[in-house]
Order: sequence, then structure tokens, then C-alpha cells
Amino acid sequence: MKQKHYKNQPSAIKLSHDGNKVAALMESGRVDEIVAEYKRTILNRIDDEYNKNTKFSNKVADQIAQFGGSWKFIIIFGIILFMWMLFNTLALTKSFHFDEAPFILLNLCLSFLAAFQAPIIMMSQNRQAARDKNESIVNFAINYRAEEEVDDMQGHLHRIEEDEMKRFEYLENELKTVKKLLLSIESEIKKSK
Repeated sequence: MKQKHYKNQPSAIKLSHDGNKVAALMESGRVDEIVAEYKRTILNRIDDEYNKNTKFSNKVADQIAQFGGSWKFIIIFGIILFMWMLFNTLALTKSFHFDEAPFILLNLCLSFLAAFQAPIIMMSQNRQAARDKNESIVNFAINYRAEEEVDDMQGHLHRIEEDEMKRFEYLENELKTVKKLLLSIESEIKKSK
């Protein structure tokens, strides 16, 4: 898989299709809303890429893993196990028992479920790890771009400070020159009197 280089692309990642909305948010000073908009747009882009590049079988595996790792699954499966054991141990249902006390069929079903559920969950986790890697690359690109912008702003502020210091020194020299001229004019006036 060829990796993309994001050094010059963070600005190319269109984080908002509505430039006026971002400009209005920036003017109002709502930086949190800008960040939230960027995150939402980036996550939507990653979700779109996931939907476009993921096969149907992988999406099914992700759904199975999502359900298999939920409280809903644990509760439903616990109820099924309890009902299975209860049905096969009650004296009222003795004539309908299909899996008596050591529950060999239940053990077989649980082994079958574990044998298939574990690889499916691992496949889903591998895809999630790849997706997390993509998200971390995007986050790195954003952080790198932000760091560059901060460095640029600091450089700009240092240049402004240097320019102001030069202007201050120039004005100070001009003021000294004006003082000298005033003193010389004052001394000329006193001599002429």
C-alpha cells in the first residue's frame, strides 16, 4: 500500500466546502467550532474512504465484531444459554430434552461460535488499526501544519519587533538630531542677542 505524503497537503484537504462559514466563525472567535468543523469533515472523509475501499465481506465482519463486543450480545447470549440449560434440566420438559446435563451440544455450539467469532473480531481490529493509522497520519499533518503556521507567526512577530526597534532607533536618532539643531539654534539666538 502506497502511503501518501501530507507535508504540503493539509491545506489541500478541503476541510469545509463553505469558506464563508469558516470565515464567519473565525471572525466571531469561535475557534472550538472551527476545530469541531475540521474534525467532522476529516472524519467524514475517512468514513467515505472506508466505505469506498472496504469490501462487503469486511463490512459484515465489522458489524459482527461490533455486535459480538456489545452488551446487547452478552445479554441476549446469556438469556439463550440460561434458557437452553433451563429447558434441558426441567422435569416438565423431560420428553423434549435434546441436550442433557453435561450439555455436550451446548459446548459444541459455544466452541463453534468462539472459533468463528475470534478471527472475525481480529480481522475487524486489524482494519480498525489501519483506519486509526490513517487518522493519526491526518492528525500529524494537521499538527505539523499548525506548528509551521505558529513558527511563521513567530518569525513574523520577530520581524515586526525588529522593524519597530529599527524605527525606534531611527526616531531616537532623529530626535537627538532635532535636539542638537534646537540647541544650536538656541545658542545662535543667544549669541545674536
